[in-house]
Amino acid sequence: MTLPAQMSNSGGTWHLYVPLMNTPTAWPEHIWNRTAAVPTVAEREHALNGLGYESVPGDEWSWIEDSDIPGDPASPVRLIASVRVRPTLWGGAA
Repeated sequence: MTLPAQMSNSGGTWHLYVPLMNTPTAWPEHIWNRTAAVPTVAEREHALNGLGYESVPGDEWSWIEDSDIPGDPASPVRLIASVRVRPTLWGGAA
């Protein structure tokens, strides 16, 4: 079973989360308390492991841009990254 994991920058900090649809369970989440650098792939993998997940072998992070106000070219840009993950042997709230 694979799920999407997403990482976004909202309000200056980076958030990594695994959306768990159709469940009352809170989504597993990791927050980096820094605003400057994008978390490295190694940092993302470490955070995913802490949440009980790992990237699907061979899958790569992909990036898209979004905005706070759709259609407004002056709106701040939000970067969103995603990768497919699977629960590790010891966890994953799937």
